[in-house]
Amino acid sequence: MEVDYLFEIGDNIVYPMHGVGIIKAIEEKEISGGRQQYYVIKMLIGNMQVMIPTDKILSLSIRPVTDIIALKHIIDIFQHGETDRLLPWKQRYKVNTDKIKTGRIQESTEVVRDLIRLKKEKALNPSEKKMLENTHEFLISELGLINGITENQIKIFC
Repeated sequence: MEVDYLFEIGDNIVYPMHGVGIIKAIEEKEISGGRQQYYVIKMLIGNMQVMIPTDKILSLSIRPVTDIIALKHIIDIFQHGETDRLLPWKQRYKVNTDKIKTGRIQESTEVVRDLIRLKKEKALNPSEKKMLENTHEFLISELGLINGITENQIKIFC
């Protein structure tokens, strides 16, 4: 019996809060007496490999790398849009964490845009500084995997 999987070996994916990776294998493992199918994912940042049950992939908001069609919208979000400068940092940190956890590139782009804008006005606290570094690195690494993207388009986000 052949099983349909959401992703195939070789697919580029985005794992929210962890970055981009490549599906290296789909394996069956026996754990606690039950058999389970797993995606084996090689994460590009941190040189880490993770195994995720195939039936948990959607609940973790794992998605394919975005495409060139969405790029114009992502650039627009990055260059425009309003940044809420009035939120206290703890509240802003929670809002931004929730955005990143959605797994949507649009949300992550907003987080990077807003934190870069804030950083130009004042020093970010260590938590927000780390969030900016990680989210920015994840965004740039995803953009680098889009078929047809140019270096100049990526430079917009740097």
